[in-house]
Amino acid sequence: MKAILMAAGRGSRISRHIGENPKCTLDVGGTSLIRHTVSMLNRRGIRVIIILGYRGEVIREALRGLDVSYYVNPFYDVTNSIASLWFAREEIDGEDLIVANADVYWDEKLLDMMLADPRNPVMLGDSSRLEEGDYRFQWDENDILLRHGKDLQMPDITGEYVGVALIRSVIQKPFRERLETMIQSQQHGVWWENILYSYIGDKPVYVRDIRPHFWGEVDYIEDYYRILAYRRGLGAFDGHPMTRLFDDAVGRDNS
Repeated sequence: MKAILMAAGRGSRISRHIGENPKCTLDVGGTSLIRHTVSMLNRRGIRVIIILGYRGEVIREALRGLDVSYYVNPFYDVTNSIASLWFAREEIDGEDLIVANADVYWDEKLLDMMLADPRNPVMLGDSSRLEEGDYRFQWDENDILLRHGKDLQMPDITGEYVGVALIRSVIQKPFRERLETMIQSQQHGVWWENILYSYIGDKPVYVRDIRPHFWGEVDYIEDYYRILAYRRGLGAFDGHPMTRLFDDAVGRDNS
């Protein structure tokens, strides 16, 4: 098995808080977010591929000493993650494949849940996050994805997309072919997940609900506070400023 981590984007929504640091390199309690993920996957014997773009040298340094392969999307500032995946298309070669956003904090519990799921493909969702979710899913009683998008409204929201998916070997060839077709038709401005979304109504795309387990995607500073609080055993972030935690994590003196 292998895993491709999407780490090419800049993360403009949080950049004013973290400066020029790629958000996946933020400290999450003694280690960087991306190093936490790569180490977890390596421990399970999963080969890791990172797709770089914005400040790739910082990410390489954060992963120094780990067993990682790299590809580069030189057009990261004018394309989206489907283009990044296209640059690593040779890795879509028949092995079971995890594809995940590198700015997502997840742990062994979620990895085990996904690997134990025999369905194909399967995307992780969280039914505990509804209207507050960033990218929303609607799935049915059989866990088949029906609708998706930032603009979904209640009562059509079943949960939030976690940012992690598993694509098993049996659909690798048609998945890669659809990736190639979308790039050739100049759809380089969409997410890689749009390949799976294009199956809706034709073939089932399954959602594995990870509730009540913790996860976090670093889109906004509040997301990062939640991860810091969880990693440091403080429970869920309740909205109060966590200035000292944040300044310690990014190496900033707030005295």
